Amino acid sequence: MTTALAVDAIGGPNPVVGLRRKDLVDSVRSVVGEAVAHPSHTTASLSHLTRTAAEVALGRAAPAPDPKDRRFADPAWSQNPWYRRLMGLHLAAETELDTWLAGTELAQVDRERARFVLSFLLDAASPSNLPLNPSAVKRVLDTGGTSVIAGLRHFLGDVRDNGAFPRQVDAEKFVVGGNLATTDGAVVYRTEVLELIQYRPRTEKVRARPLLIAPPQINKFYVFDLSPKKSLVRYALEQGFQVFVISWRNPTEEHRDWDLGTYLTATEEAIDVVRDITACPDVNLVGACSGGITSVALTAYLAARGRDVVHSLSLFVSVFDMTEDRTLLGVFASEESLEAAKRHSHVRGVLDGRELAKVLNLLRPNDLIWTYWVNNYLLGNDPPTFDVLYWNNDTTRLPAAFHGQLIDIYRDNSLAHPDEVMVDDTPLDLGSITTDAFVMAGTTDHITPWDACYRSAQRLGGDVDFTLSSSGHIQSILNPPHGNPKATYFVNPDRPDDAHRWLDGATKVAGSWWPRWIDWLGRRSGDEVAAPVELGDAEHAPLEAAPGSYVRA
Repeated sequence: MTTALAVDAIGGPNPVVGLRRKDLVDSVRSVVGEAVAHPSHTTASLSHLTRTAAEVALGRAAPAPDPKDRRFADPAWSQNPWYRRLMGLHLAAETELDTWLAGTELAQVDRERARFVLSFLLDAASPSNLPLNPSAVKRVLDTGGTSVIAGLRHFLGDVRDNGAFPRQVDAEKFVVGGNLATTDGAVVYRTEVLELIQYRPRTEKVRARPLLIAPPQINKFYVFDLSPKKSLVRYALEQGFQVFVISWRNPTEEHRDWDLGTYLTATEEAIDVVRDITACPDVNLVGACSGGITSVALTAYLAARGRDVVHSLSLFVSVFDMTEDRTLLGVFASEESLEAAKRHSHVRGVLDGRELAKVLNLLRPNDLIWTYWVNNYLLGNDPPTFDVLYWNNDTTRLPAAFHGQLIDIYRDNSLAHPDEVMVDDTPLDLGSITTDAFVMAGTTDHITPWDACYRSAQRLGGDVDFTLSSSGHIQSILNPPHGNPKATYFVNPDRPDDAHRWLDGATKVAGSWWPRWIDWLGRRSGDEVAAPVELGDAEHAPLEAAPGSYVRA
């Protein structure tokens, strides 16, 4: 069972809280209206499906699943005549749904909404999700029925404790600071908003200019420091860099008024502490996903005030130009739904990351719901033991004020336009960011599509190195050397206006992009100096060992 798509269920540029019942009902209503308005098209489609179903039932036709469709991987689906017919009927229905939708006169947005609703219902009815799944039947026979008892126990536990969603990971197998986030370091600065972690150097000489990582606010920082083999922090340390990471506090209702200015001010303070500790006038700043929005906004905020303390900017899978949101959440992002999302978090004081995670699960049910339904309930297996999945489910909250601002930025695309976003009466202009930037995106990223990352990078005023990794949202970041023999990435020194023209002229490179980024970063990190013996300094003595306290809340 693959987990690549599950670990990519992280909040992207679209800050919508959920799929409203009204929007779903309206989608069904539009489908019914289309069927009534154009009965000949619907009748023809149903007739074709009936004929195809008859051919499948008689064994004269055998629709084959996509090779990437893991639902029907068991050989019984293709070798057993009854299972083959059952699968064929379902695949025929899926094909006919696509054909019917393509022939309707629905507007594009209504067609995509209808596709989501109808496909979700059809996916739920897949024969692979039923107890007669051949893998489940074999499991019952092999275990003497104990798999049924285990599956029922998992199901009842998830109904009680997990909102009736199947668990994606066995959370009991992981401990932050135990077998996750284990790189040696210390919290050297703490405010109400963040903890600043300094990691102990792993080389005798280090680069003079430090590296500061700003993670997304909707997830915890230790995606950059999972296991030693997947730790970007540890890899940078081993290449001779001084590494600092921000660990955001998980806000509660009392922090409802924290806004973009709160996070920018806190990050600027962290930069100043890093500068004090390292005796360096500036830093190399890294932002990922929604943390990239914070990073570019901060860099523009500093530029507007003449503070040249960010020497280079690295952005991973970050979108801050929302000109066109092609994600499914974007399809449901009407003015009404955005206002409802703002009211939702305003009433509660925070946006709970668990709510967003459930919405993302609903958007890709075969990979994020039904895969685990089969594994946990039908097969009676324990949920997977996978560190990235644990991190992905270890969500945080967003304060209502900040969430509301993100919605406004998304709706108005205001960050992409000079002077439309104001922080403490200071207008932000991304074109004023003249520092060098390294921008990385993922080819199969469905949260922050790579061409949107490219378009966003075009808004920056400095020299941009754009790198395209052949992975999804999170797997693009977690791309250590020697970790994936199939890893590749694309590079192109030119910067045409169109992202696909860039790709047409790009060169494909085998391996991880990490070494390329390290080489780029090294040329912007100054000379080598003796590594510090102690962490912190006289004014910023270590408060506690990494990973700190905020990450556990």
